[in-house]
Amino acid sequence: MTKLKFNDADKLYKAIISLKDEKECAAFFDDICTIQELEAIVQRFEVACQLDEGKSYVDINKTTGASTATICRVSKCLNYGDGGYKLAIDRIKEAK
Repeated sequence: MTKLKFNDADKLYKAIISLKDEKECAAFFDDICTIQELEAIVQRFEVACQLDEGKSYVDINKTTGASTATICRVSKCLNYGDGGYKLAIDRIKEAK
C-alpha cells in the first residue's frame, strides 16, 4: 500500500497492469512521462537492480550517472520500503 495516496492513483495502477507487453508499456510511458521523467524512473530502477546485485555506490554512480543522493534513496526504498523494487527485480530474475 502506498504511503501517500493520490486521487485517481488506482486508475493509473489499473491502466499499467492492463498493458500486455513491452511495446504497449513503452507507448504508454512515452505518452505519460516526459523524457526526463522516464529517464529518472529508468535510472532509479537500474540503481535498484545494481544494488540488489551488491554493487557499490561508486560503481553504480559510474555506470548509471546517478547521484549518491539518488542511490541512497533507492537503497532505503529497496531495504525498508514496501517491497516494490524487490518484487519487480525478483520477477525479472524468474522470467530469465
